[in-house]
Amino acid sequence: MSLLQSLRLTLLERWMLASSRSPLPQHLQTGERGELAALFYLRRLGFVIVARRWRTPKQRGDIDLIAWESDTLCFIEVKTRGSHEVASPESSVDQDKRKILRRMASQYVKGVDPQAANTRFDVVSVYLQEDVREFMLFRGAFDW
Repeated sequence: MSLLQSLRLTLLERWMLASSRSPLPQHLQTGERGELAALFYLRRLGFVIVARRWRTPKQRGDIDLIAWESDTLCFIEVKTRGSHEVASPESSVDQDKRKILRRMASQYVKGVDPQAANTRFDVVSVYLQEDVREFMLFRGAFDW
């Protein structure tokens, strides 16, 4: 990524964070900030984000991010914590959540050529502490 692209991305991220004031409860605001931070983290890694908070009327829930990494379509669950004192973010992607994500991803894939893409499920753990942000990307965190 060029210096100019990086600068543009940083400015966009700061603008979006500054303009995303929400009346939601604090824990939901933390989740939203973490999701936005993860989006820019992945973008800096070269992911091409194609959907955010994707929903379908046929399933409950949403997919936080859908992105391409090279020729692989990634369904990404973002989990955010404010500290390391509680259970790790990725540990909250339990069997029920995986089942929901698989069903939703199946619906999404039906809208694109299912033969054209490799797919995988990723989890991004985000720790937001004051001015410090930590990310852990788990590629292929679980399978179909």
